[in-house]
Amino acid sequence: MRLLTRQILTLSMLFAVTAVVSAEVTIGEAAKLLPDKIGLFQAVGPAKLPLPTLGEATSPVDVGAVSEAGRIYRDEKGSSIVLRLLRLSSESGAYAFLTAIAAGTKEPIKTAVVGTATVTGSGSISFYKGNSFVQVWGADKAPATQQELLEISRAFAATLPSGDDDIPVLVKHLPNSPTSGSLYAVTLKGLKSIVPNQPALDVLSFEGGTEAVAAHYGQSQLVIVEFTTPQFSIDNDQRVTGKVQELKGQGQPVPTAYRRVGNYSVFVFNAPDEKSANQLIDQVKYEQVVQWLGDDPHLYERLQRYFAQTSAGVLVSVLKGSGLSLVLCLGIGVLIGTLLFRHRRAQKAAAYSDAGGSVRLNLDELTSTVESERLLGSGTTKSDPNRP
Repeated sequence: MRLLTRQILTLSMLFAVTAVVSAEVTIGEAAKLLPDKIGLFQAVGPAKLPLPTLGEATSPVDVGAVSEAGRIYRDEKGSSIVLRLLRLSSESGAYAFLTAIAAGTKEPIKTAVVGTATVTGSGSISFYKGNSFVQVWGADKAPATQQELLEISRAFAATLPSGDDDIPVLVKHLPNSPTSGSLYAVTLKGLKSIVPNQPALDVLSFEGGTEAVAAHYGQSQLVIVEFTTPQFSIDNDQRVTGKVQELKGQGQPVPTAYRRVGNYSVFVFNAPDEKSANQLIDQVKYEQVVQWLGDDPHLYERLQRYFAQTSAGVLVSVLKGSGLSLVLCLGIGVLIGTLLFRHRRAQKAAAYSDAGGSVRLNLDELTSTVESERLLGSGTTKSDPNRP
């Protein structure tokens, strides 16, 4: 009921503001991306600048919004929707705003639904793609159905510029990677709205593209702040360490445990004890990524090593293949030769001989007369003159 009230309030005030929400957020860029027609839905009037809605837990300015616009669409059946578009300075900012929406609506973040990641509520769909954040919900007395909202969301998402098509890597570095329930921040103000009443965070600097993620593990809240360079990490670590010591002396709230891990500053708040907090920090694994701003000075060495390894691998493969082929050919040759030899030997053993392989002379006439009819002749038949 509260969500519906917010939607009606937003709809009634949708066209009340036509300039800007703040000095930073303008309408121009976002308005250009809102087409006159999406699928079967036709735009009703020009793009305007709507107010924040749908229970978001942070301001668009806190996540780096640079442009915002909204527009009403209606189909031939009279079904209406409101489409709200935010353009942010980074994809991480778009994801951060989605986590704020998820926290406000108590809905999980899902992937492979619309865009890169999606929060689907009752009568609304929120998603981001690239550095664009989009909200679609039913409007007027004849709101569109959930299926219509899904279809128009997918149709509009197809028109938006693509990005990395994946959630920020820092989220995956959380222990057990709990994407649902984690909150993301790209500004100090955004982080302090996620982790309130913790003065140890006041000394952090988000210059240079610093980002942070927070998630609950039981009653403990883990916060990982990622800095883009080792120097930023060292400077912030020194300030945090000094601030924690100062807060302890003043009896003010401090993290249960704090540690610098690579380019990360890792905090654990509200843990049962320091031991369990440190065990949670131990599960955070820093994955170093080196990226050259200009030409890589080690590119030639890496290519040379790659070609040497590849050539050696090809040579070994050729030698192995040639040796195997030679052994196979010799084996087949020996087998065929053996079979042919045995076959010819068998043919010779089966040859017929009328004398058993020897010649016998009947000189003493003691040998019985051989019946010549039973002997094979040479082809010429001669009669025996002594035969009666």
